[in-house]
Amino acid sequence: MRALHIITGLGIGGAEQQLRLLLRHLPVECDVVTLTNPGPVAAGLRADGVRVADLAMGGNRDLAALPRLARLIRRGRYDLVHTHLYRACLYGRLAARLAGVRAVVATEHSLGDSQMEGRPLNSGVRALYLAGERLGRSTVAVSPTVAARLTRWGVPEPRIAVVPNGIDLEPFRFDPERRKRVRAQLGIPDDAFVIGGIGRLTPGKRFDVLIQALAQLPPDCRLLLVGGGPEEGALRRAAAGLSDRVVFTGEVPGLPDGSPGPDLPALTSAMDVLAAPSPEEAFGLAVVEALAAGLPVRYASCPAVADLPPEAAPDALRVSGGADAYAAALTEVRAAGPGPRTVPEAARHYCITRSAARLMDVYAAALTRTVPSPRHPHGGSPS
Repeated sequence: MRALHIITGLGIGGAEQQLRLLLRHLPVECDVVTLTNPGPVAAGLRADGVRVADLAMGGNRDLAALPRLARLIRRGRYDLVHTHLYRACLYGRLAARLAGVRAVVATEHSLGDSQMEGRPLNSGVRALYLAGERLGRSTVAVSPTVAARLTRWGVPEPRIAVVPNGIDLEPFRFDPERRKRVRAQLGIPDDAFVIGGIGRLTPGKRFDVLIQALAQLPPDCRLLLVGGGPEEGALRRAAAGLSDRVVFTGEVPGLPDGSPGPDLPALTSAMDVLAAPSPEEAFGLAVVEALAAGLPVRYASCPAVADLPPEAAPDALRVSGGADAYAAALTEVRAAGPGPRTVPEAARHYCITRSAARLMDVYAAALTRTVPSPRHPHGGSPS
């Protein structure tokens, strides 16, 4: 089987890094096309041996990109096209049809209750989404929560398959030596209590809440913000009075790739707790990665945890409210002292090999014109 993955961009982000990890585990010959922004993840894919093409799309209304993409699909003689993120799903489904490929799968990575990839949801966005969705054979939801949202939107339930995001557990395993090394690199004292925040620095992630909470915590507490994005300047200004206690890493690779500086798994070893104040998530990948590092987690929204029984992640607790609530919750974690950094069942439940196997079921169904069962064990209790 030859498959083409089409994605809006390949800068560092959850969907982008999830695609790279997935391609390491799919037993399929895969190429990738990015509509724009062939960033660090494109370089990582190429290092993995994946062919990556840049369509150099000029913007959302660059309709000239459509025939270019169709020609690329036709030349590649792909059996299946898999699209990721809103713009790529719209253009990719249309281009696949023009190229004569009917086996089209799309993954819905970012559908929230009120927004998708940062854009507010309205009737126009919904209508365009549903029109494009009908051109494919299956829509993959990254959590049962997203599957339910798709159903409420009007996507027929038999067309929805739940394939959760997955993680590679081993790189995230806690390493005390790596913890010391990373803290030394970042200028963080060995005895500091480090609160981690992981994700794109955008308003929706509410990392300003963590800066405000930090101001209420003792001087030995540090905030380690991992990621880059348009809100970085505003967050740095908000942290001006706490400049020696807030560390910004900028964008980092999600997996070890030989580049200088710590990668995401190394940075989780340096943390004592993950705080995730984003009120609306489709999955909550950063939370699952933190659980794989044995960290306690305090989150506002995480379908990956909420869709499992409480005992699957006993130290991942929901926090309702703003800075005061987070300050109180983090104070409790600090007072409890360091835990054993064991990996809970929830992290093992989302192993990438299970997700890849489930996606192969979806591919087989798309190629044979059948539809996969929308309620797979991945969406139930952990096994």
